[in-house]
Amino acid sequence: MTHGIRPYWQNFIGGEWVDGGDGGRITVTDPATGQPIAEVARGTAADIDRAVASARACFNSRVLRDLRPHKRGDLVLAVARELDACVEEIALLECHDNGKTLAAGRAEVALTQRYLTYYAGLADKLEGRQIPLGDGYIDYTLHEPYGVSAQIVPWNGPLPVGARSIACAMITGNTVVLKSPEDSPLSLFVLAEACQRAGVPAGAVNIVCGYGHDAGAALAAHRDIDQIVFTGSVATGQSVLRAAVERVVPCVMELGGKSGAIVYADADLDRTAASAVRGIFNHAGQICSAGSRLIVHRSIHDNLMARVQELAAKRSVGPGVAGFDMGPLINARQLERVEALCSAGVAEGATLLMGGARVPGLAGHFMAPTIFTNVRPDMRIAQEEFFGPVLVVLPFDTPEEAIAIANGTDFGLAAGVYTRDLKLAHWTADRLVAGQIYVNEWWAVGIETPFGGMIRSGYVREKWQEALMGYVLT
Repeated sequence: MTHGIRPYWQNFIGGEWVDGGDGGRITVTDPATGQPIAEVARGTAADIDRAVASARACFNSRVLRDLRPHKRGDLVLAVARELDACVEEIALLECHDNGKTLAAGRAEVALTQRYLTYYAGLADKLEGRQIPLGDGYIDYTLHEPYGVSAQIVPWNGPLPVGARSIACAMITGNTVVLKSPEDSPLSLFVLAEACQRAGVPAGAVNIVCGYGHDAGAALAAHRDIDQIVFTGSVATGQSVLRAAVERVVPCVMELGGKSGAIVYADADLDRTAASAVRGIFNHAGQICSAGSRLIVHRSIHDNLMARVQELAAKRSVGPGVAGFDMGPLINARQLERVEALCSAGVAEGATLLMGGARVPGLAGHFMAPTIFTNVRPDMRIAQEEFFGPVLVVLPFDTPEEAIAIANGTDFGLAAGVYTRDLKLAHWTADRLVAGQIYVNEWWAVGIETPFGGMIRSGYVREKWQEALMGYVLT
């Protein structure tokens, strides 16, 4: 175990660092090399029981709930401040257990702190209502915390995604049991250390690393949780929902995407090409809202694709810690899945403009930037989520056809439109079925913007102020 990373990390339960109940460990590997970098305590169902019991005891003690709201905000602010000293440590961890670049790792810390400070500022602004019923009556509403919030976060952005749901839970008076992803759990342990140093009450935040089929399933089905927050694939989300329905547990669900961007004939082609390349190749396409489909007016198709291909070819691929633009996929299984889908695209008759396979000569799980053209809407590559650096391009002739193609999947997480015509942009946005719609810039949003899906991409919104309503009953 090298790279200056601690060789062994324990789980954080009840304010203490503990081994797995059965002594098991999970080996964390560097996706850029395939080599082990650390071990973490393997949480099992017994460890989940212990963590939930700790969270329940903390909630029942009312230690968070009885704090004045601004004091809960101060507590979350203190966690954000504790991360100031951890930027380089976390950036290195994100390179070696997640495949990010150093710049992206540093940006993850900044984003995490933005979430924490944003929600800390809302702690004393969640207000009830007085309802007039006439003389002799006083009628008012309160925002009541659910209790124990069970949270399952994804491997592609565990630190900011985990922090935003922990922050929402804490400032509303809930306690948390978070199942960290076994592929990239390390940055969340640093967050737990920050919580400990900041004085977060024991049991308010518990972080357990374990396998999804074991610890994750035990957490989702636990008899003593009151709410579930899940970010991940549709298939895993369905399993979580099946567990939740048995106990009628409310869920915040953020699932997959196959986001399409419509490019009209009047679009600024240079700007569109740069935006499209960022939208699909950042973090090797391992982002749920990545712009994985480009729906292009036939009259500008070839001109735009020449620009996109030129920019994509300039993206260097290699270990993020060494300064390359695009790092690896998370593991060998994901690389094999992306390659298999690319082979299916070729077999279905799509044109492979570039890429389509792993990068030769590199030890890790590196996929070449890939572009398919002449894609039909019914092809697998136009319907299934790659979660990799693969862009599929579909031509259209009329705005109505473009809308039909864009809405022609089971997903509805994000969408986009590129045009100089403001009226056309609004007309298109009004007809796209997606939780977020970008105009002339992919990811033109902030944490202040509601985020969540439609159709099979999930429901309830995260980010923004109203995300807090997913953590309380009125």
